[in-house]
Amino acid sequence: MPVASSQQFSPDVANAAAPGRAFILVLGALTALGPLAVDMYLPALPQISRDLALAPGRVQLTLSVFMIGLALGQAFYGPIADRWGRRGPLLAGLAVFVVAAIGCAGAQSLTSLLGWRLVMALGGSASMVIPRAVVRDRFAHEDDSARVYSILMLILGVSPILAPSLGGQMLGWTGWRGIFWVLAVIGGACAAAVGWGLPETLPRERREVGGVGLALRTYLRLLRDVRFLGAVLAAGFTLGALFAYLSSSSFVFIELHGLSPQAYALVFGFNAVGLIGASQLNRWLLRRHSLPRVLLLGFGLNAVAGVLLVLAAATGWGGMAALIGLIFLSMSAAGIIFPNVAALAMAPHGEVAGSASALLGVFQFGLGAASGALVGMLHNGTVMPMAVGLAVCTLAGLVVVRTMALR
Repeated sequence: MPVASSQQFSPDVANAAAPGRAFILVLGALTALGPLAVDMYLPALPQISRDLALAPGRVQLTLSVFMIGLALGQAFYGPIADRWGRRGPLLAGLAVFVVAAIGCAGAQSLTSLLGWRLVMALGGSASMVIPRAVVRDRFAHEDDSARVYSILMLILGVSPILAPSLGGQMLGWTGWRGIFWVLAVIGGACAAAVGWGLPETLPRERREVGGVGLALRTYLRLLRDVRFLGAVLAAGFTLGALFAYLSSSSFVFIELHGLSPQAYALVFGFNAVGLIGASQLNRWLLRRHSLPRVLLLGFGLNAVAGVLLVLAAATGWGGMAALIGLIFLSMSAAGIIFPNVAALAMAPHGEVAGSASALLGVFQFGLGAASGALVGMLHNGTVMPMAVGLAVCTLAGLVVVRTMALR
């Protein structure tokens, strides 16, 4: 999808070629790879639980471990990408992802599956952190980068629609192991796409020269920036709300409400439409309102959805339709939040875009992992753990964005 001609490139990369359709599509595919590794196997969680003789709460650990791996991996790849450029570390991470996906396909125990999922996330995290840095390499102003992130959100939003449907269908054809073979193929295709359509965006003269000490000093400097810290915390709580839903959705809709894996995929896709539509509405909103105002709208809607979800879970009001509708509202709010909060965090830190993107990812997926794990531990056979987890995260996000990120 071409970038609007009104967007201006960063002056420090003015000699870079203008990004076109292939450039944006490659970035979108890379950004979607990590979430795709989550969404595609969600319908398989009950089958994995039965196949490996696990309680539902334990099989949800495979999701939490993946989130932890994404958080840790991004902390590693950020400084590496600032030191060695974007393409090399990205290709290395994709190779690790492919090998680990094959390992997951052959896992015979929970321990083995958890180990390979962790390695898979460590490799896939390169595809999360580096594309954000590439966008910052090309676009300096937060409004411009927010519009590009919105385009990426469109591509990213397609994965929750297609992935569970594909995963649900594959359960009948190949079982849950076939899902990981497909993920291995997708990872290989992404590596080929990087080689074909993603030029290096960090010239050698702009790369940081230093080791672990420099990386730690850069991270500490970023964390002392209250507005940056507020932005990444707000992003983390938003993803925490999303993963409170993701970690419990298969149980809530398949086990509790009796939906088939295919029907669950349709519900999942319907809610993902909110993410896609709102991310594109965000581009229209940014042309008419300031980024802080649009960001507060997103966080406000998310908090309202969280509170109402708890009430619906506690009273049974509206049944499954109310749950779907309120999750749709929360997903729509996330479509507004994610591109804007990423732009707010990244725009002032172009000289260390890789490290800034890494911390953004660490907080997002660290809090996402914590939320998913907590909801799994509190599993009690009802909707309430999911609802409370989502509500707490949405309210916390609203508080930190108002008191820190936009102060």
